Amino acid sequence: MNDIKSIAAKFGLKTGASLLSTKAAGDLTSKAAGDLTSKAVGDSGEERALRYLQSKGLMLVARNFKTPGRGGGEVDLIMRTVDGTLVFVEVRQRKSKSHGGAAASISAIKRRRIIFAAQHYISRLARTPACRFDVIALEGQGSDAQLDWLQAAFDAS
Repeated sequence: MNDIKSIAAKFGLKTGASLLSTKAAGDLTSKAAGDLTSKAVGDSGEERALRYLQSKGLMLVARNFKTPGRGGGEVDLIMRTVDGTLVFVEVRQRKSKSHGGAAASISAIKRRRIIFAAQHYISRLARTPACRFDVIALEGQGSDAQLDWLQAAFDAS
């Protein structure tokens, strides 16, 4: 029980039978041991993709742009090239290529949702700039993951 109390204290939680179950304590132990949630892994991959694109001269316009309402779309990164092209970037990370890899995981439905979000974003602009859809595919784990930048990976047609 002292382990549960020390773990709970580390995360600023109160202990007690009704406040911290053994399962929750086990979950906290895993997180304390360095396990990352899939969201944390995704956020890390997105941050790495952003830094990479900025190092290539692209400027961040928006991050995690979502359309309002249910069933809409989301664009991970919206970037602008030096010539003014608006680049809608989908970032995908996979541990391995065993099921086709990161880029292959972008289904037709996902592409439609990205395109829908991009159209929604563009509709708010005074003029429509040149646009393209890129993919940053990360294969592997952590800082050792291989990054591939697929420019114009798909189009809006």
